[in-house]
Amino acid sequence: MKKAKEELSVVTGARGYVGYALVKELSGRPGKIRVLLRHDSKALDEFNVEKAMGDICDYESLEKAFEGATTVYHVAGLVDIEGNRDSLVWEVNYNGTKNVVAACKKCGVKNLVYVSSVDCIPASKGTAKIKEYSSLDPNLLHDAYGKSKAAATQYCIEQSDDKLKICIVQPSCCIGPDDYQGTNSVCTMIQLYLSGLFPCTLRFGGYNFVDVRDVAKGMISAAEKGRGGECYFLCGDRLSVTEFIEALAKIEGNRPPKIALTKGFLLKMCPVIEVLFKAAKLPPVLTPFSINKLCENCNFSYEKAVKELDYSPMSAEDSLRDTIKWMKENRGSHNTVGELTKNIEDSIQEAIDRDLKLVETTFRQAAEDGFEKNYEKTKKSLKKYIETRKWNY
Repeated sequence: MKKAKEELSVVTGARGYVGYALVKELSGRPGKIRVLLRHDSKALDEFNVEKAMGDICDYESLEKAFEGATTVYHVAGLVDIEGNRDSLVWEVNYNGTKNVVAACKKCGVKNLVYVSSVDCIPASKGTAKIKEYSSLDPNLLHDAYGKSKAAATQYCIEQSDDKLKICIVQPSCCIGPDDYQGTNSVCTMIQLYLSGLFPCTLRFGGYNFVDVRDVAKGMISAAEKGRGGECYFLCGDRLSVTEFIEALAKIEGNRPPKIALTKGFLLKMCPVIEVLFKAAKLPPVLTPFSINKLCENCNFSYEKAVKELDYSPMSAEDSLRDTIKWMKENRGSHNTVGELTKNIEDSIQEAIDRDLKLVETTFRQAAEDGFEKNYEKTKKSLKKYIETRKWNY
C-alpha cells in the first residue's frame, strides 16, 4: 500500500510575528511547510521548511510558491499606525491579497486562510458586544490600514466557493513570546516597562489582547473546520491600559505606577514621542491613531470561534507572563536596554536639533504637566537623563 502523500501548507509573511508563530505551530503537526520569503533568511532554519522566494505583489512568484499546496495561510500584510504610507498599504494589503486568491485558484489550492484584523471593523463607543460582520464597507473606516483590510476581507468573502474555501480570521492585538523581529509595538511597550522607561499608566483607554500562539492555533482550526466565506474573531481578554500595566507590575512583583497620563497630554506630546522612538530605533507605540484606537469599543466576541473552531484562548495575564519570561531569556534576540541607550545617545542631539525645535511650542504648552518651561533646559535635562539613567530589568 502506498504511503499517503503529505499535505503541503504554504505561509506568506512567515518571518513576521504571527507568521513565525504559525510556522512553529505547524512544524509540530503532520504535513510539509513551505514559506514565501521576499529575501532569504535563516530566521526559520530551526524548522523543517521549504523556502520559496517571492512577493505577494508579484503574481508569477505566487504561482510557483503555491504549486502543490493544499492550504495557503495568507499572513503577509503591512501595518501602518503612523499613516504615512497609504499607497503602499493598499498595494500590499488589498492588491497583494487579490494576487494570493488568484494564484490559489490557478494552482488548485483547496483552503485559504486570510489573516484580516479587528481594525477593519467600524469604530464604535461603549462596551456593547461586537460580533463578526457578514460584509464590510471600507468607506466606513477612516485610515488606509483599516480600509485596505476591510476591502481585502470583503473580496475574500466574495471569492470563496466550492473549489477554494476561504476563511477569514480577525485577530485583536497580539502579545506573547517570539517577537524576534522586534516589530510588535505592544511587546516594545512591555520591554520599555521592564526597562523602567515606561513608569506610568494612562487614565483612559484599553484594548483586546490575544496570545499570538492562540491565533496560530485558530488559523489552523479555520483551515480544518471553518466555513468558507466566514469571518472569525480570534481575540482574548479586554483590558484597560491601567489593568494591563497592573498585570505587568503584578508579574514583576512591583507596585503599579502612580503617574497616569491624560489623552490630551499624550496627543500634545506625539511629535516628541515620535522623535524619541525614532532615535531609539523602536517601532511606534503611541501615535494619534493608536491613542484614538484605545478609546474605541474593543469588546470583540469570539463565541463563534469557540463554537465552530474549538478556539480556547489563554488569559492575557498568562500570555504576558510568558512574554516577559521569553524577553528575559532572549535578551540577545531583541533590543537590549544598553542598545536602546546607545541608539538614543547616538541620535538624540541630531534629533533634538532637527525635530524638537519644530515642537518647541508643544514643550511649552505641556509645561503645566511637569515639563520644564525653558526649552533649552528641557533639552539638556533630557540628554543628561539619558546619559546617566541606570537601565536595568
